[in-house]
Amino acid sequence: MKTNKTSTKKHAINIALATALIGSATSQMSMAAGFTEAMTSGKASVNFNLRYESVDQENALEDASALTLRTLLAYDTGSYKGFSAKIEMEDTRIVLGQGDYTVGPSGYNLGQYSVIADPEHTELDQGYIQYKNDNFTAKLGRQVITMDGHRFVGHVGWRQDRQTFDALSAKYTPLKNLSLQYAYITQRNRIFAQDADLDAKDHLVNAAYKTEYGTLTGYGYLLEVDNNTENALDTFGVSFAGSTKTSDIKVLYRAEYASQSSESAVADYDVDYFNLEVGAVVSGITTKVGYEVLGSDSGAFGFATPLATLHKFNGWSDQFLGTPAEGLVDTNVSLAGKALGGGWKVVYHKFDADNASATVDDLGSELNLSYVKKYAKHYTAGIKYAAYSAGDIKVDADKIWVWIGAKF
Repeated sequence: MKTNKTSTKKHAINIALATALIGSATSQMSMAAGFTEAMTSGKASVNFNLRYESVDQENALEDASALTLRTLLAYDTGSYKGFSAKIEMEDTRIVLGQGDYTVGPSGYNLGQYSVIADPEHTELDQGYIQYKNDNFTAKLGRQVITMDGHRFVGHVGWRQDRQTFDALSAKYTPLKNLSLQYAYITQRNRIFAQDADLDAKDHLVNAAYKTEYGTLTGYGYLLEVDNNTENALDTFGVSFAGSTKTSDIKVLYRAEYASQSSESAVADYDVDYFNLEVGAVVSGITTKVGYEVLGSDSGAFGFATPLATLHKFNGWSDQFLGTPAEGLVDTNVSLAGKALGGGWKVVYHKFDADNASATVDDLGSELNLSYVKKYAKHYTAGIKYAAYSAGDIKVDADKIWVWIGAKF
């Protein structure tokens, strides 16, 4: 009897173990199947941008022209337990031998032509792992990061090799109208492919709260190039932007202030930033008047925005990618609307020094014109023109762009 009881007990244990193993195997197979489904049920995409650019400047350099094709190939996986991934490769090639331009960091035609910042290259544009739930998103790896409309942190998407970052980033929405963002950047992958990338120790903090009158944003951007030198650049600011409607007129407004301090082996300085903008939308036409000040510390250093999409601000001819030591005051007026199924825009800038010297006060003016049209769902075509008239510094410059894009 004891033998039979012992045998029965062992038999029951074996059955339990077998059941547990089968359950575990089934669970593992289910998990593997779910993971495989997430990896294989994603979305592949391709983005082409064929662009012609010409630069005519009143200096000793030869006029530049470029016809380049940028290709982005991407794959976004599906989601498994909130996790997903993205990989995106980027390639830019000169087309039909039209490469009469200079790219300084790569040494391409150095000192011969005016600059067009579109080097031939092939590289990883984005590659990251993401976790996402209802109110939290985190990314680890190479990624696009933008904040505040690109004024301080952007992807410089106008260039063929856009700017990305090797970073850990997170976005948390604890309340419906409150958004909190943080990013730690270890490398800035700039617009000149690998030739000008920078190791970094950057901390980005941004908090935005939406109200019925507009969005209140506070931020702190603590930047440092990781090159074993003292070069901290800290910026803290606040902005409020929104709109309101009265009868048939939509009124637009924006106000922003930031302070910046720099500590380096060369010098320490403190500067301020101001931006005021008002506008209105009447009968489909948007009119804006802006007054932006990138301040100067006694004419020695100007307010800097090294991570910004700079092409978007202070004129499309890119004369002020670096703020002059005297600072920059940009008084601008813009008109935008729709015509023939596309969008047009006209912008006029008047540039002055914030802290004028005996020789530098008038920084010139610029006229910008553009027309962009999307058609047949997947395609975009555009033309853009920038004419800069020099003041006390720089030279006259004219730039033209014509492009066709496709996304699938």
